[in-house]
This record gives sequence, structure tokens and C-alpha cells, in this order.
Amino acid sequence: MKKLPMSERRVFSYIVARDGGYSPNPFHGICTLACCKPQVRRSARPGDLILGLAGRAEGNRLVYGMVVAEKVSFADYWHDARFLVKRPDMTAPDRRSRSGDNHYEPLADGTYWQHHSRHSRDYGSEDPKAKRRDLGPDQDNPVLIGGSFCYFGAQVKDLPLHLGFLIGGRGHRCDFTPEQVEMAWAWFESLPNGIHGRPSLWPEDDASWRQDGNASPAPTAMTSRKDRSMGRCS
Repeated sequence: MKKLPMSERRVFSYIVARDGGYSPNPFHGICTLACCKPQVRRSARPGDLILGLAGRAEGNRLVYGMVVAEKVSFADYWHDARFLVKRPDMTAPDRRSRSGDNHYEPLADGTYWQHHSRHSRDYGSEDPKAKRRDLGPDQDNPVLIGGSFCYFGAQVKDLPLHLGFLIGGRGHRCDFTPEQVEMAWAWFESLPNGIHGRPSLWPEDDASWRQDGNASPAPTAMTSRKDRSMGRCS
């Protein structure tokens, strides 16, 4: 992706309410934001920087950052061969496979079927509330595909003091001055790319985040409410 000149770059920051490896989903070499944060997904454009921070109790440190490379529809996300690995397998033993965010299948009538996922109900039935939030009232909310990204998860990265302006309350922030945008970008570009820790809601002994699988599973059987809550929006 061609890098935008600094004068055209933007920064979005928000609090990651539940870091369970689902939203964002940093696995298989591509960070995606497909569910939750509908306003960020609608407003961000290719070339923008998104920074997800931990809550106040965790010191508002950095959970992840990514540069938006593409905005795609849920239909294109479902059909694109690059993202088959992002389809969840709720019967898989590892949380990484169960955290897939590519679970909205487009149907012939123009609607979507919500497959068994972190946002469905027990036994795989659809959750209308989560579905409306993810897809939007007109089913036109986009999916954000990351280019360069860094994900720290439970190993949250300290936010430099001079970037305290990134911390906000509910919702998201993007009302930064050109100087603040330049400082945020400079810091992000100094960070190492890739995944550097497990999602904070995963047990410490779960190392499946280190794997680099190529499976493209189909969503089927049930999972427990407790496990699914690891990826739900609050």
C-alpha cells in the first residue's frame, strides 16, 4: 500500500474493551477489524492509523496498532481466498481458530447468515443484536484489513507520556492536531511488527497465538458461553 503524505494521514484511538483475539483479530499474518467498533470501521479509510488502548485499570497502554490497507464489504471478506483462514471453527481445540471474525455469509436475498462464532448464541443460533451492530442498519458496515500492524495483547506496550492525548473515554478519538498525528505515527513506526503476546483474556498457558496455520475451517458445533465471551464486544 502506498504511504500517504503526513498531511493526509489520520489517527484513530479507542479503548479495547475485551481483548480476546476476536476484535481485533491479529492472526494468520493479517490484522483485521470486522466486528465491534462500527463507527471506526465506517470512518477510517486506507492509510489511516488505528491504535487500540487498554482500559484505565491496565494503564491505557497499547494493545495493538494497525495501518488500514483496505476496506471491504462483508460479502467480499467472506469470498476472498485470503481470508478463508479467518473463518471460525468453534469445535477446534485452540482459541485462535475459535476467534475467527469472518463469519457472515452473504445469501442470495441480499442478507447475511451469522455462522457459529464469538458473536452468535449458544448452539450456533444467530444473535440479532450483535448482527445488527456488526453489519450496520443497512448491512453496509465495512471490514478493515490491516497492512503493517503490531499486536501486544497481554504484553501491553507502555504509552509514552507525550502521547497521553491519545487516551479518551467512550467511543473513539480522531480529533488530533497535525503535530499530534505526526508524533503518534512516529511512535507506531518505531514499534516491531507482528504479534508479541497472547490476547489478555486467554490463559497464560495458551500458546496457540504463536502458530501460523493455513486451515480454512467451517463453523459448526457449540461452544460454551464463558469461552465465547472472550471475544464479545462490551
